[in-house]
Amino acid sequence: MKDIFLDLRLWEIVALSLQVSLSAVALATVLGLPIGAAVAVGRFPGRHALIVLLNALMGLPPVVVGLLVYLLLSRAGPLGELGLLFTPAAMVLAQTVLITPIIAALTRQAIEDG
Repeated sequence: MKDIFLDLRLWEIVALSLQVSLSAVALATVLGLPIGAAVAVGRFPGRHALIVLLNALMGLPPVVVGLLVYLLLSRAGPLGELGLLFTPAAMVLAQTVLITPIIAALTRQAIEDG
């Protein structure tokens, strides 16, 4: 009986992990595709700086993002009242912050090359 419980718990953890990651990718896609497309087709002051920023953010260390999300969601942080710290929503937020610049930069490059 103990083995069945461990297997069930393992599958719950795997399902939660997939749910968090896929949600973050979907949200980052919704944000990143329009940003990348706008940067690719638009001509505006600061465009080159924005391209450099997007490329730099692709290398953003996950530890830094985790720390920023922690500071944002901790009790003393601006969103602390929401009580999201250490929840799947916080993990989605952190992963979205990591993924969005990658999608935006790759979208921009693909549109410019195409």
